[in-house]
Formats: sequence, structure tokens, C-alpha cells
Amino acid sequence: MNILVILIPVSLILGGLGLAAFLWSLRSEQYEDLDGDAWRILSEDDETPRD
Repeated sequence: MNILVILIPVSLILGGLGLAAFLWSLRSEQYEDLDGDAWRILSEDDETPRD
């Protein structure tokens, strides 16, 4: 039972970090152009050279 004193706060901290990362990704507009990425991968235009 003593291990719960450690595991519960650690799980709450990790959950908070995950929530903070998700909120950051929403605020930095990571999910704005979902269809553009889908069409870009199907296009055969190789205008930019690969490094």
C-alpha cells in the first residue's frame, strides 16, 4: 500500500504533462490542415530534392 503514495502522484503528473502537450499542439495549430497532408502525400510532384 505504500507504493500507492508514489504511484498516484506520478500518474497524475504524467497525465498532466500529456494534457499540457495536447493543449500546446491545439494552440500551435497542429491540427488545422488535415486534408492537405493527405493530398500532399498522394501527389507525384517532386519539386523539392531529397537530401
